[in-house]
Amino acid sequence: MINIQPRSQFLIGALLILLMAVTRGHHFASIDHLPSASWAVFFLAGIYLRPLWSFPLLILEAFLLDFAAITFGGVSSFCVTPTYIMLVPAYASMWWAGRWYAKRHQERWSSSLTLFSSLILGTAVCQVISSGSFYFYSGRYADPTMAEMLNRLIKYSPSHFEAVFFYVGCALAIHLFLSWFKRSRHAGAETL
Repeated sequence: MINIQPRSQFLIGALLILLMAVTRGHHFASIDHLPSASWAVFFLAGIYLRPLWSFPLLILEAFLLDFAAITFGGVSSFCVTPTYIMLVPAYASMWWAGRWYAKRHQERWSSSLTLFSSLILGTAVCQVISSGSFYFYSGRYADPTMAEMLNRLIKYSPSHFEAVFFYVGCALAIHLFLSWFKRSRHAGAETL
């Protein structure tokens, strides 16, 4: 299990909020060509942040960023339909996948299989909920079919998986470095 001090959780939470703010959509803070980190942020929050209120806080941030981008940033509101609310269970799937992994985490390489399994499953469920609800219930597509939905999943899922794996991979590299640094410091203090 990942055990992080409250002070470190606060810092991680602030970094996750910042990461979502600078990568979500094309708004005032966007970095050109950097994919959205939103899905990865929810997954990482599930792993590292213990307070349950972190999930609704991140949902609120996502909503406010989208609102600001559409209202003030000139971003299209094409995706804002009654199905927009389905982002809550979609993001919850990422958050719960992260929490599930956090309970099983061990500081061993064998833990990486559990990490990647939860990441793949969480991302797949998130993709099906967000894309499926939009495709079938947004009213943007005439006569939606399951076959076309599968074609759309095949077409769009790789980019979502790439983005999630990129950000979680970066977080994993930082986690491994900090774990190594902490062990090195602790070993150095014991030799003194």
